[in-house]
Amino acid sequence: MSSVSLKTIIERMKLENLTPEIDIKKIRISQPDINRPALQLAGYFEHFEATRLQVIGFVEYTYMEAFPKNKKEQMYREFLSFDIPGVVFCRELVPDPLFIQIAVEERVPVLITKKSTSAFMAEIIRWLNVKLAPCISIHGVLVDVYGVGVLITGESGIGKSETAIELIKRGHRLVSDDVVEIRRVSEETLIGSAPDITKHFIEMRGVGIIDVKTLYGVSSVRETQNIDLVIKLEDWDKDKEYDRLGLEEEYTEYLGNKVVCHRIPIRPGRNLAVICESAAVNHRQKAMGYNAAQELYNRVQNSLARRRNEDDDDDE
Repeated sequence: MSSVSLKTIIERMKLENLTPEIDIKKIRISQPDINRPALQLAGYFEHFEATRLQVIGFVEYTYMEAFPKNKKEQMYREFLSFDIPGVVFCRELVPDPLFIQIAVEERVPVLITKKSTSAFMAEIIRWLNVKLAPCISIHGVLVDVYGVGVLITGESGIGKSETAIELIKRGHRLVSDDVVEIRRVSEETLIGSAPDITKHFIEMRGVGIIDVKTLYGVSSVRETQNIDLVIKLEDWDKDKEYDRLGLEEEYTEYLGNKVVCHRIPIRPGRNLAVICESAAVNHRQKAMGYNAAQELYNRVQNSLARRRNEDDDDDE
């Protein structure tokens, strides 16, 4: 199961650690959700998700402050006795010394953020959903073409990296070459990224390794990109029929999510970069409600209907 270290979360979210004496190196979080422990502070611990990061907002904070001192200790000890990965106080709300003392005794880190509760929750949930999403690695190239994430796949040596270089020269952006890490962040969304070791590099046979960021500038690369379209490059087969209209979409599946897929046959003289650009723009056009293939089909049908009507008028 995927997990994220608490230390990484503290650095990413710019949290202040109020309990530096607690060793946080081994604390990891495997749940993408968080919990606001209002019911637990009131004494209800049925179905308590103690493995989640606990977030204290203004309502929980004022409720805790209003408790008599003799009841506070009992409430704090009962709450912090669970194996909680960390407690985050929002809006720079500072917990009372008794809470921090018991947290240190129970080895529960106490953190603080300047952000409002809603803003922090939205950010941490979105970030954890990406980090903890199911992930696979595939062989291919991912490029941002006019804002459309185009995943180019095909056999080794078929020309994926060369196509990516041509697209970069035409102003588009590289996400990953050779290996693409795909994360399923929702039922509709797949996000692709590059492994840290190969980020911003492209391998070209006969030339070697190219650092795209250095050669073409920071505007030529990006860290992540939604995968909206898959283009499968394959050798031309004269005995095989290829889709020439595009009335019916073909799909490929990654981690249970379906993505529109085009099979592009390779022949000398075909400009793959232009084909990828055209496919990306056409995909955007379809997403905006216009389908060129359907429009052509409608024109043909209307033309046939007019001819039939003219023939019927001639017969009369």
